Amino acid sequence: MSIWKTKPLSILLNEASEDEKGLKRTLSARSLVALGVGAIIGAGLFSLTGIAAADNAGPAVTLSFILAAVGCAFAGLCYAEFASMIPVAGSAYTYSYATMGEFVAWIIGWDLVLEYALGAATVAVSWSQYVDKFLGNYGLHIPQAILHGPWDEKPGFINLPAILIIFALSLLLIRGTKESALINNILVILKVTVVIVFIGLGWGFIDGANHTPFIPVNEGEALLSSGKMSFLNFFSSDYFGHYGWSGILRGAGVVFFAFIGFDAVSTAAQEAKDPQKGMPIGILGSLIICTVLYVLFAFVLTGLENYLNFKGDASPVTTAFAKTGYTFLNSALTIAIIAGYTSVMLVMLMGQSRVFYSMSIDGLLPKFFSTLHSKNRTPYKTNLLFMVFVSVFAGFVPVSDLGHMVSIGTLFAFALVCIGVVVMRKTNPDAERGFRVPFVPVFPIVGVVICLILMAGLPVESWERLAIWMIIGVALYFAYGKKNSKLNNPQK
Repeated sequence: MSIWKTKPLSILLNEASEDEKGLKRTLSARSLVALGVGAIIGAGLFSLTGIAAADNAGPAVTLSFILAAVGCAFAGLCYAEFASMIPVAGSAYTYSYATMGEFVAWIIGWDLVLEYALGAATVAVSWSQYVDKFLGNYGLHIPQAILHGPWDEKPGFINLPAILIIFALSLLLIRGTKESALINNILVILKVTVVIVFIGLGWGFIDGANHTPFIPVNEGEALLSSGKMSFLNFFSSDYFGHYGWSGILRGAGVVFFAFIGFDAVSTAAQEAKDPQKGMPIGILGSLIICTVLYVLFAFVLTGLENYLNFKGDASPVTTAFAKTGYTFLNSALTIAIIAGYTSVMLVMLMGQSRVFYSMSIDGLLPKFFSTLHSKNRTPYKTNLLFMVFVSVFAGFVPVSDLGHMVSIGTLFAFALVCIGVVVMRKTNPDAERGFRVPFVPVFPIVGVVICLILMAGLPVESWERLAIWMIIGVALYFAYGKKNSKLNNPQK
């Protein structure tokens, strides 16, 4: 039994064929774009923009967004080729299984737990805070005892709103993908409209002084350029990542969390009506729309308020918007943020269930995870399990540091998908592809390099946590997955 054995493309395509036992194909290209936008615009835009500006890049956080978007673009092209060629639920896990073998596929599948499940928990906590803030506009507040977990900075007993929203969205996903997509479309229209309103109204109130200097000075970079400090000392010092060009780099690693979600579109490939055409449109279309909105949003945000005032501010959007005088729209902004968080959680929870569904089909996880609802044909048992798992993290565990952890795990997955395209072009050059990445292997290699650079810009703690998470995953693979793999154990 080889842990490097790849899953033949013929088997994957056979799994993708529609039958009465499989997932329903209900998603149009438009729904896939909305799914991507729904997953992307959320916590990253409304929270991390101010954090990255205050701590890392200053007004040049707009350049951080552009750098992160470039890295995502190369990865997005690779995802689009794979999704059009292998329209199977599972995303990067499935692609890695077809190109680099079972062990790498397991690592990616386990990695996606980090991205989707814990990412949803992180967003749920922020969601509950904004709900409380919205109610506060009308003199109402959620009691602190049921708004914070016992280990939060402001300790309570349980974050009940976060648990309730995870339960509600999980039950919606069990009801059906089509119904979930409809709710997501409504939420996307709402939050995109308000983002555009923020950009349009805020543009006229931009103060040029807040953009000066556009790239704040980093004293360490000056010492480095003059030869008074070595690169190694600079890289390991507190100077690195705090303003200057290194701050833009680290800021890109931080705001990369804001782009997580376009890859979740690929998890729905087996539910797309026309995956060969729809998947590339869904992945690349959502990425382009969100990049334009992000850059404009960050430019307006840092133009309305000095970036230093965003330090420790959990709601930089409402802080900056107060400068416009349109304070009566604060409630609308808060509703948009709540809607944004809701759609992110919806897509994250959907993506996670589809990854585990695929891993279960392959025998790497128990059959429990691939059991479909008799009527709705959704992996309802997986939805129920993650409803409990994610809600425990959201309700009790402080997750303030998970943004970096999720980002580094996702960058790792993106790099492997880029490598996978090059491998697949060599091993299956004649396979039908609804979309082809141009300039292979140059574009995929550039994607890998950018992902590694962004990973290098993240704090050391992120690498340590990723290593611990992966050690746990490897142990589980050898304890269960390897022994029960259908590819390596056809008799099972």
